[in-house]
Amino acid sequence: MPKLKDIKKVLVIGSGPIIIGQAAEFDYAGTQACRALKEEGLEVVLINSNPATIMTDVHVADRVYVEPISVEFIEKIIKREHPDSLLATLGGQVGLNMAMKLEEQGILSKYNVRLLGTQISAIKRGEDREMFKETMEKIHQPIPESTIVETIEAACDFGKEIGYPLIVRPAYTLGGTGGGIAENEEELIDIVQKGLGYSPIGQCLIERSIAGWKEIEFEVIRDAADNCITVCSMENVDPVGVHTGDSIVVAPAQTLSDKEVQLLRQASIDIVRELGVVGGCNVQLALDPYSENYYV
Repeated sequence: MPKLKDIKKVLVIGSGPIIIGQAAEFDYAGTQACRALKEEGLEVVLINSNPATIMTDVHVADRVYVEPISVEFIEKIIKREHPDSLLATLGGQVGLNMAMKLEEQGILSKYNVRLLGTQISAIKRGEDREMFKETMEKIHQPIPESTIVETIEAACDFGKEIGYPLIVRPAYTLGGTGGGIAENEEELIDIVQKGLGYSPIGQCLIERSIAGWKEIEFEVIRDAADNCITVCSMENVDPVGVHTGDSIVVAPAQTLSDKEVQLLRQASIDIVRELGVVGGCNVQLALDPYSENYYV
């Protein structure tokens, strides 16, 4: 990771429009990041397509661009501003996806821009459903029976194999966009068709449904030296199956025993360390209300 003395000018990617699953916390986090960078004497350039945010206030960054968050516009800004570093991990899914595109299209290397915080390899392991599954299996973290599909036919074959209900999770989408719970083949076909369209890589994870389990989250922060702490635990009032954006979340978790808290806390830390996250990360887990079984 680059040292602070090597960083002079940072481009920060905002989260764009506020939508379910990507709410105002990203505006707050991004604003605090800009302030922290400026306190260190760094020049801060910000791009955010949403003018109705605190982040786009003219005093938050040295230069603010209210422009579409696209590869085309970001490359223009990089050519004009010449930042030496990019901070994309506080822009929610929008920022993560944009960092991936900038790397894949060679723009970061072309203009010698370094990615701060979580690196591309870690983003891929966290976002790509198949890579995430393999990573969890490597560190022996339990995940529901699942398969990766790129066609409706493959999804239907999996449904016939393990039965219903099934959960559909499109790859590289935020907060369940394009996903859902299928109770039968007809619903599965409908959800997968939409999910494949929403996924930037045309891929969906199909897994056994655990609707009704407790939905628990841990906010974890890790630095480049592998110091790792959990900021807090959170618990959805509604069980798995109800979208977090439609549920009430309380912090800290209210109904877990100390043993359960420690079990899920350690799992969250192990996951963040294996993924190689540098910065903040939210780990979501499902806990069987009648046992200590859990899934990532």
